[in-house]
Amino acid sequence: MRRKDVVLMATVTSFESQPHPSRSELRQFAELFSPLFNASSDEARRDAVAALSQCTTVPPAVAFFIASQPIAVSAPFLVASPCLSNQALIAIARTQGVDHAHAIARRDSLPPTVVDALVALRYARPVPRPEPGATADDDTGEALEQARDAERLMRDEQLRRRIKLLVGHVERAPDDRLGLRTVSSLQTALLVRFARAREAGLFAGVLADALSASRWLAERIMLDISGRQLATTLKGLYMEAPDALFVLERLYSHLNKAEGSDTAAEVLWNSLDGDDCGRRVEAWRRADQYTYAEPHPEPAPELQPVEPAIEEEAAPPLRTSASLRRNVGGQWRR
Repeated sequence: MRRKDVVLMATVTSFESQPHPSRSELRQFAELFSPLFNASSDEARRDAVAALSQCTTVPPAVAFFIASQPIAVSAPFLVASPCLSNQALIAIARTQGVDHAHAIARRDSLPPTVVDALVALRYARPVPRPEPGATADDDTGEALEQARDAERLMRDEQLRRRIKLLVGHVERAPDDRLGLRTVSSLQTALLVRFARAREAGLFAGVLADALSASRWLAERIMLDISGRQLATTLKGLYMEAPDALFVLERLYSHLNKAEGSDTAAEVLWNSLDGDDCGRRVEAWRRADQYTYAEPHPEPAPELQPVEPAIEEEAAPPLRTSASLRRNVGGQWRR
């Protein structure tokens, strides 16, 4: 038994040390793990499961096999392993019992589908049928039990609704920008209008206003003749796809060419991720602010009190041009 425990831990350690195992290595580990696991002691099983619960790559068959073990062994894997899919979690909770469901509920993050499945499991309780010869006392006890069940179901329904509400707050809707910069309808109309007329200067001015950045940044984005930087900017500003495609095709003629069933502009637009574009645009804006930050005005010098001068002698009278005369020789005299 001791020798088999050592072989099991050596196999797990060897597999755990591989950051990116190949398909053949995954298949070989799946074939070796189950026989070694079944032949090892409970202590070795718990150690092996604890080690694999921190591993980011475990074959699906091995992950499901570990999660289906008794809760004393599988608990760390159910709570922490990232290798269990949503379908596997739901299947394990439905087939293995309440202890496994409680361990799954302790995971750091659960998608709404798994939450719904865990809540719905509390309804799956068989209703006892009255036995033939039951007395009135039995009927009263059964009625009380049914009342308690109805109250419990009502609480479960309230809990289910509350969990759904909380999950809805955690997962934002696709159109929720969470304070990110978004192009307005007026700016969109102006961008489309200036792109139609190919007024690059006016277009750059509106784009700079939409970005709240300098005109240099807008012109630098437009100078990318591939159109990728402008597409990234428009998608980062959450412009509607039809308007953005029209702008790209008008300003960059090569994006109007067909590539299969789509145009080059559509292929470029679909290849960009909205969240990544938003992060890029914000990075460009920060760099632009650092480069073209407005200088801070210097504080005005503090005024010093002026001491009154001591009059020692009378000031000479002020001479003006009216008190002067010029003689013929060009000399000034009084």
